[in-house]
Amino acid sequence: MKAANVRKELKSMADPDKTAILHRFFKTGPGQYGEGDIFIGVMVPQLRQVAKKFSQLPFGEVKILLYSRIHEERLVALLILAWRYSASSSREKEEEIVKFYLDNIKQVNNWDLVDLSAPNILGAHLVDNRDKRLLLYRLARSENVWERRIAIVATQTFIRNGDFSDTLKIAEMLLQDRHDLIHKAGGWMLREVGKRDAATEEAFLEKHYSVMPRTMLRYAIERLPESKRYRYKKIANR
Repeated sequence: MKAANVRKELKSMADPDKTAILHRFFKTGPGQYGEGDIFIGVMVPQLRQVAKKFSQLPFGEVKILLYSRIHEERLVALLILAWRYSASSSREKEEEIVKFYLDNIKQVNNWDLVDLSAPNILGAHLVDNRDKRLLLYRLARSENVWERRIAIVATQTFIRNGDFSDTLKIAEMLLQDRHDLIHKAGGWMLREVGKRDAATEEAFLEKHYSVMPRTMLRYAIERLPESKRYRYKKIANR
């Protein structure tokens, strides 16, 4: 089983009509966050099928895909890792996958790559490893926008397990972040908290709404009752 087999499979699924749309959607133009990224037009449901089919691809071959300039190849590599982590039967195998992920974290370099891998690999690993969660705080202080996004999005797995403390602490760390993709991720995670515990989310909002980036606030309040959304929007627009 080789990376070349995966590439052949992806090439057979490629849709040139979708590539232009994907290049615009993921901001691949000069100076944009996805500058230089190449898309061949394969959508996520298809990529999941390929990842499942090649889930036992050796790490060396996964690494070849992960270092590809083709976006879909990198995403398949990460989906393979996520699939393998979820199916792992031992702590040793899980540790190996997480180490591989962290050793090659620079290749997790677009928002969908982060969002489809961080909760299912790093977040899943840290759910029962509280003593290792300082890693997320180091990532949250990184100069790299994708590492900061990994830090907050990985906590989605904690949220699903009713554990909100790290999400709130990291969101607070990122309040002064200048990147829109961090504002969106922070607001999204706060909204996820609110789905499970509205009072906890609103307590965070009451404490920080005056300094929250508008995009973060907008994402965070999306599911609140209209009267509350109006109140926060009115304050933000002052």
